[in-house]
Amino acid sequence: MSDFSRRYLLRASAAAGAGAIVVPGLTAAGAPDIAAASTPGLLAASDSTKGSSGCPPAKLTGRVVRPDDASYTDDRIDYDQLFSHYPLVIVFAQETQDVVNALTWARQHNVALRVRSGRHALEGWSNIDNGIVIDVSQLKSVHIDAEARIATVGAGLTQLEAVTTLAEQDFAVTTGSEGSVGLVGATIGGGLGPLNRWLGMACDSLIGTEVVVPSGRDCAEVIHANLKDHSDLLWALRGAGNGNFGIVTQLTYKVHPLKRIAYVQATWDGLTDLHGIFDAWQHAVPFADNRLGSEVEIHKSQITLFAWLAEGTAEEAKEMLAPILSIGTPDVEVQVGNWGPIFAGAQVPRSQEPANVKFFSQFAKKLFPKEAIDVIGYFMRNAPTEESNYFVDAFGGAIRKEPRGGTAFVHRDAIFYGEIGAAWGTPSTTPGVCDPLTSTCQAWTAEFSQAMRGFVDGAYVNVPNVGMQEWETAYWGRHHFERLREIKAKYDPRNVFQYEQSIPPASR
Repeated sequence: MSDFSRRYLLRASAAAGAGAIVVPGLTAAGAPDIAAASTPGLLAASDSTKGSSGCPPAKLTGRVVRPDDASYTDDRIDYDQLFSHYPLVIVFAQETQDVVNALTWARQHNVALRVRSGRHALEGWSNIDNGIVIDVSQLKSVHIDAEARIATVGAGLTQLEAVTTLAEQDFAVTTGSEGSVGLVGATIGGGLGPLNRWLGMACDSLIGTEVVVPSGRDCAEVIHANLKDHSDLLWALRGAGNGNFGIVTQLTYKVHPLKRIAYVQATWDGLTDLHGIFDAWQHAVPFADNRLGSEVEIHKSQITLFAWLAEGTAEEAKEMLAPILSIGTPDVEVQVGNWGPIFAGAQVPRSQEPANVKFFSQFAKKLFPKEAIDVIGYFMRNAPTEESNYFVDAFGGAIRKEPRGGTAFVHRDAIFYGEIGAAWGTPSTTPGVCDPLTSTCQAWTAEFSQAMRGFVDGAYVNVPNVGMQEWETAYWGRHHFERLREIKAKYDPRNVFQYEQSIPPASR
């Protein structure tokens, strides 16, 4: 490698930090040091001798994207366009060995790295300036053992792909309700969604993983974490959040038979009935039959209830929801059928979604009093956009029971999950913070979150907040966090996987 290339690598590693946001007028051509990333010497070691740890010099494999490639702009942009990063190189792994090579290469060249799957990291932490992004989104293998009720899938599956593929054989696991989110990221952070009261969190069905972890001074290796081998790592990967210990390339789930879902959607115009709807919902659904899952979205001009009854009928679902549906005059629609088509039919194309989002996550351990619902009503009536919302997902049921081996997910005693969400802007190829609504939306979410503090507890690692104080206990609780630090020290003692709120290794 030339002296120039080596100097650039050291400079890139030192400059690589996170959370960089593009400023108005800054384009790919104007981004510092990006042009040098096309230097061939940066992407493959030319020295054929072995490194000090015994590893041969690594070469990047898979689909390797550089800043001067035609697809670079599309390949670097993430779901939340509030953030804009310029990686030195993006590696789309086609097989596990590509991940091993990329992690080894990053370590041997002292280049900062991030791990990416569905591009939905909500603080932009799956991307990085002047570093390497290791993207597993193209690892899409699926193997279902119907007799054993076990599915092993590649880490590249989206939630939509997982739901529809399993549903073809009348199986299911918990996923979130948004199909484009990566299955691996959702699961490793816990995973909540329509089926969680029936099947528990997504991580509760996770029984094994294939993980690429650091090895020695500058190598990488593949290990398998399950209830027998590396069970401590499996425990951590059930709720710690993605990108903390290694790179998950394959997941094995215990799947559950599901032949039929009764799906109910009810919409109320305006917020006149907010108190009655919310109070009836929080008193009914979290304590109902475990088969019933439900979410409510409160917008500026309407309220929408979503409910799913596993192996249920339309009549059963409407009867369970009667205390809520009897309020006001909602527009009610009911579908009964296979989970795959129902889930797919509820998806919104990316082109119709806002470009920018900002969320605050929270858990309710007690029923909301009238004062809390008043706060929700006030902020929603003054929401900056119609797409902005307050969202709740019912807990209780199977969530309260941990699976064999336990999990790092700690919020099992919540009555429901709550989320403040601002959404604005139109997707483009030039993302950044120059949208005129950005400051208004960010201020609204921050003020809303502050006003709710007395009624909620904790936060969800899959919906992080960069400005949160004591985020460690908010996500995992003190005891779980200390155990996660010990596991981090075992599998990533040199803290290769790090970002703003990553788990640091315990001191030895």
